[in-house]
Amino acid sequence: MSPRTLRRILGSAAIAACLTSPAGAEDRSGMNLAEGTPAAQNAAPGGVAQFALAQDLHALGLQLSDALLVLTAARIASGVVLTDVTRERQGEAAPFVMTGEAAVASLPDSARMLEDARTLAGEDELLLSLADDIEAEGARGRIGGASRETVRLAAGSSDVWKVPFYGEAQAEIGVSGGGDIAFSVVVEDENGNRIWCPAGMRVSFYCDFTPRWNGFFLVTVSNTGAAESSYMLLTN
Repeated sequence: MSPRTLRRILGSAAIAACLTSPAGAEDRSGMNLAEGTPAAQNAAPGGVAQFALAQDLHALGLQLSDALLVLTAARIASGVVLTDVTRERQGEAAPFVMTGEAAVASLPDSARMLEDARTLAGEDELLLSLADDIEAEGARGRIGGASRETVRLAAGSSDVWKVPFYGEAQAEIGVSGGGDIAFSVVVEDENGNRIWCPAGMRVSFYCDFTPRWNGFFLVTVSNTGAAESSYMLLTN
C-alpha cells in the first residue's frame, strides 16, 4: 500500500470518526451547505474538476479527430492522481465494479488518452513529440488527486452512494460516463435536502460545494439510457 493511499484511507476514517463523535453530532439541522461565500467558489479547480474537464476534451477530440485536443486532455488528466477506492453503496444488489484494463478501456485515463492522441497524430512528428513530453513529465506535473470507483449500471437502474465530506472545506463530486449513454445525478445531504448541482450529463458531471459540517452525502447516479453502460465516480 502506497503512502498516498494510506493517507486517503486514514482521511476517510477520520471523517467517519468525527461523524460518530458527540461533537460531530451537534447543530446538524437544516441543509448541510455553507452560507455566504462558500470556500468552493474561491478555490482553485481540484483534481475532480481537472479530470472531468479532461474527459470532456478527450471525447470532443475523438469526435473531431483532433490529436491536439486529445493531447490537451491527456496533459490535464496526467496532473491528477487517481486512487481506486470502495465506497458505501445503498441498495440490495452490489454493483459490478470494474478494475484494471476493463476500467481503462471503458473510461480512459491519461495513458489511454495518450494512445488515442498518437493514433490521431499519425506521422506528425511535432504532435508525437508533444505526446512523448507529456508522458515523460508524468507524476512530476501532478497537482491534484481524486478517489475513483468505476462500475457498470443497467439501463433504467440507479446507484446510491454514501460519501463523507469535511465541513467548511471544498467538496468535489464528478461522474464520467462511457459512450453516449445519458446519466442523471442527484446530490442530497443526510437530511434529504438536495444540493444544487447540474441534473444531467452526457460525457461528464461535476459539482462542488462547501458543507457546513462533517457529514455524509447521498449521490444518486441513474442510467436514463436504453442500454447498460459504465461510469466513473470521482470525489476529492
